[in-house]
Amino acid sequence: MLKPLLMTIALTLVSVTATAKPIAADENNISPLLNGHSIPDVTLSDVNGKPVNLLKLVESKPTIFFFYRGGWCPFCNIQMGQLKAIEPKLIEMGVQLVGISPDSPAKLQASMNDNKLDYVLLSDEHLNAAKAFGLAFYTSQKVTDMYQAKLAVKNPLNTTPSGEKRLVLPVPAIYISDKQGLIHFQYANPNYKVRPASELIMTAAKLVVNQ
Repeated sequence: MLKPLLMTIALTLVSVTATAKPIAADENNISPLLNGHSIPDVTLSDVNGKPVNLLKLVESKPTIFFFYRGGWCPFCNIQMGQLKAIEPKLIEMGVQLVGISPDSPAKLQASMNDNKLDYVLLSDEHLNAAKAFGLAFYTSQKVTDMYQAKLAVKNPLNTTPSGEKRLVLPVPAIYISDKQGLIHFQYANPNYKVRPASELIMTAAKLVVNQ
């Protein structure tokens, strides 16, 4: 079972190849990639529907990937605003910021407009990245029904091993990689209401840049 909080910083790492993980039964049983793993070779879509390969993306500069549940999530929108506030400092450091969610490209564009964002948002509609990073999990029937009814979440439902139709979401997470795609920092918390402080992200980014 995943501990309530996963957070580590490392300066000297050996790359480990990871394989895609199955969708976890719930948020407490995910198996997220850790420090020393490499960013998966996954291609997603940008706000214009154009393909973006994550490994190609990191070749230009160290990258902060943040996984969020969607533009419908108020906690995710707060986090997006906090990241927007530190983005100028990240740019000065030579670090790029990339958000990943199950939202469609059109919904990502709406999020960018609503929150006046300049950083990159990528669509993981088919959950390829969420599964490759080991963050995808089935929500309960209660949560699936509530999110569909009260929050108007329109994401396609996935079939559980027992044959039930459920909503699949990523556990909110932060990953920081170098230009070789090696993960130096990760934070994944099953409690979607708890997100890492901006100061922690800045400190971790500095360690990666100055390694």
